Amino acid sequence: MTNGRYPNSQTITRHTLANGLTILAYENFASPSVVMEGLVRVGALAENRETAGLANFTAVSLMRGTQNRTFDQIYEALESAGADLSFSGAFHTSGFSAQGLVEDFGLLLDMAADVWRTPTFPPEEIVKVQGQLLTGLHMRTNDTGRMANLAFHELVYEGHPYGHSASGYPETVSRLTPADLAAFHAQHYGPQGAIIVVVGAVKAEEAIARVTAVLGDWRNERQQVITGIPDMPRPDFHLRIHVNMPDKHQADIRLGLPGPRRAAPDYLEASLMNTILGVFGMMGRIGLRVREEEGLAYYAYSQLQGGLGPSPWIAAAGVAPEAVEQAIVSILEEVARIQNEPVSAEELADSQAYRIGSMPMALETNSGLADIIGDLELYELGLDYLAEYPARIQAITLADIQAAAQKYLSTEQLGTAVAGP
Repeated sequence: MTNGRYPNSQTITRHTLANGLTILAYENFASPSVVMEGLVRVGALAENRETAGLANFTAVSLMRGTQNRTFDQIYEALESAGADLSFSGAFHTSGFSAQGLVEDFGLLLDMAADVWRTPTFPPEEIVKVQGQLLTGLHMRTNDTGRMANLAFHELVYEGHPYGHSASGYPETVSRLTPADLAAFHAQHYGPQGAIIVVVGAVKAEEAIARVTAVLGDWRNERQQVITGIPDMPRPDFHLRIHVNMPDKHQADIRLGLPGPRRAAPDYLEASLMNTILGVFGMMGRIGLRVREEEGLAYYAYSQLQGGLGPSPWIAAAGVAPEAVEQAIVSILEEVARIQNEPVSAEELADSQAYRIGSMPMALETNSGLADIIGDLELYELGLDYLAEYPARIQAITLADIQAAAQKYLSTEQLGTAVAGP
C-alpha cells in the first residue's frame, strides 16, 4: 500500500463521466504493473428460470470476437504482452479483470473497451463456449458440494431471483443462441452505473484521462439497469431436501437462511458474529465442534455473504453419509448457543484482531486493492471506509454479537439441503 496507509478519500481519485461511468484510480508504484477491474450493472437478475445462464453465457462470450478483432487476434495480442483479460457474470453485475505490465496499460484498456462495447458473438465460437458451459453443468451434477449448494438456493429462495442458478441448467443453456446473447448485450450493457477501477504504476490523472478517451463517448439509449431486488423472508419452518447421489461416498450439507444485505447498518456486527461462529481459527465454533471435537466432518464452516440483495447465511459441512443427522444437530446447537449465551470477551477480542489484521493482507496486491476499492463504490461504503474499519470492528460489543445472532440466525426457520447417498 502507498506509504503503508489504507486507501482513502485522499489517495483514491474518483471521477464520474457524463455517461454515468465511474472511474476510481489508485496509484501504487511498488511494481511496474497495472490492474483494472470493471463492471456493468447487469447479471442473472435480468433472467428468469427459462433463460437461466444467459447473463453468464453473454459475459464469457464477449471475447470471442468484436467488430475490430477476431478471437485469435484478441488472444494473440494478450499472449504476446503476457497480459490477462477475462470476463465473467454474476447475479447483479457482469465484469472484467485485467492485469499486465504498465507499458501494456493502453493495450489492455483498448481491448477491454472494444470487447465491452462491440462484441459480435460469432456462431462458430459461441458453439464452443456453449459446449464448455454444458460440460461444466454436467460436472456439477457429479459434485456433491455444488449440488447441495444449488438445492439449497432453490429451496430457500423459491420464487425469488436468487432461486435459480446463475450458471443456468443444461436445458436452458442448450437453448440459448448467438442472437439471444447479442440481444442481451444490446439491452443491458452500457455505461450507466458502470465502474472501472485502475490500480498500479499509473498516475491517477493519466488513468482517468485514458479511460475517458476510450469510454467517455460510450452510449446505449436502450440500456436497462436493474438495481432493485426484493427481500426474501425466512422459511416458516425447517425445510429439508435431499439430492440422491447413490454412487458417492461423501454427503455435503448446506444449511441456512436469507441474510442481511451489505448495506444493513448492523452488517459488520453480523459478519463478526459469523467469524466467531464459523471462520476464526479452526473454522470457528462450528469447525471446532463438528470437525475437531466430534470428528464428524472433513470440513465444517459458516459464511455470511452480504451482497446487494438478501444473500444467505450458510453453514456447510462435508461428512460421511451416516454422520449427516448428527452434524446438522451439532451445527444447530452451536447456532442456539451463540444466540442464547454471550460469547466470551476472549473470543470477541481474538476475532476482532483477526479481522483487523487480515485487512492489510487483502491489500498487499494490486488485484486485492482493485477488488476492495471496487466494493467501496459498488456497495456505497464511502472512500474512507477502510481507514475507519479497524475502529468500527473494535467498537463491536458482546451484546452486539448476541443481538446479531438473534436477529439473523434461526434453528427453526431455515433450509437444509443434503447431497449424497
